[in-house]
Amino acid sequence: MATLENVTETVLVVDDDATTRDVIVRYLEREGFRALEAEDGGRARAVIESSEPNLVILDLMLPGVDGLSIIRWMRASGSVPVIMLTALGEESDRIVGLELGADDYVTKPFSPRELIARVRTVLRRLGPEAPPPERIDAGDLELDAGSREVRKRGAEISLTAKEFDLLWFLASHPRHVFSREQLMSRVWGYDSGLDTGTVTVHVRRLREKIEDDPAAPRRLETVWGIGYRFRP
Repeated sequence: MATLENVTETVLVVDDDATTRDVIVRYLEREGFRALEAEDGGRARAVIESSEPNLVILDLMLPGVDGLSIIRWMRASGSVPVIMLTALGEESDRIVGLELGADDYVTKPFSPRELIARVRTVLRRLGPEAPPPERIDAGDLELDAGSREVRKRGAEISLTAKEFDLLWFLASHPRHVFSREQLMSRVWGYDSGLDTGTVTVHVRRLREKIEDDPAAPRRLETVWGIGYRFRP
């Protein structure tokens, strides 16, 4: 088990199945993380408030307060990253979770090694290796990497961490077309071949926030059969 001196990040594992929690916790601790546990939504809220974890691994199917309710509550009060655990038949819940602001998901049954890799990827994006403050001015849209703020005609737009990452990446490469697989690799840090539905969901959410008419986007354009591009 990792000692606290070697631990840099705290991860909360929320799942009503004790065996699943035990496996995830053992893998996390073996990789140097501090791991906390919660068996239901009520306990999860208490641990999040008292311990302020750096990331939450969250099963959607929980007794009492379910996972989606936890995500809503977390996004109303902060931006702690969330990786959802979902069953194969929970696609609609998975999409809702992403739309509520979850950063990623893993489908059960899952590989603990893959889960740990995703934990590292999410934390690395939000860690101290972030790029130095920069700004992108694209007409009435302004992006600031230092403060991670986006303003449209002077009014601040509220984005999740992943929405900002995606918008910043596309805006940093104006007019360049990226496939969903490329965005998964460059923004999410995962190899192609994985489910790219999260890219589609995040693009739709961004359009709802930055476009004058999300149904006829002028900033985040779809290049049919290829992917997306940002038009300044």
